[in-house]
Amino acid sequence: MSDIPTLLERYRRGAELLAVVLTGVFGEEEEFALAPGKWSIRQIVAHLADAELVGAHRFRQVIAEDDPTLIAYDQDRWTANLDYARRKPKQSLETFRRIRAENYELLKALPETAFARAGNHSERGRVTLGELLEEYAGHAESHARRLQEIREEYKRAKGKK
Repeated sequence: MSDIPTLLERYRRGAELLAVVLTGVFGEEEEFALAPGKWSIRQIVAHLADAELVGAHRFRQVIAEDDPTLIAYDQDRWTANLDYARRKPKQSLETFRRIRAENYELLKALPETAFARAGNHSERGRVTLGELLEEYAGHAESHARRLQEIREEYKRAKGKK
């Protein structure tokens, strides 16, 4: 695992990264997916907002409780049943930004020793706060790369450069 200050900075910058990648997305581009059954831009941004909500809860559980159970969730069912296909990307991005900023303020104030605290994930087993931080930092980064790929493919499909 990387050092905590570096992870915190990657985590903080995730919202900026997404905002840059999503600049100018509107209309039918929001609905574009790389293939049938794959998530659209709209769905990915809604997923990121809800995943950040889950992260907020997990961070707080590990910080405040001794060996809490961190419950897994089915992201595909959330996508289908929480109407990600109709959520507004700008609102989802704003939700993501707000929650990420709150999480960052909480996490950056902790002593480095707090990042060794752990919970028990219902599917993955023991996970430390530091590992959660690394996971959520990477989550925004990987989806930002995917969003960029989708946008590039959309432009190719529309004959734009």
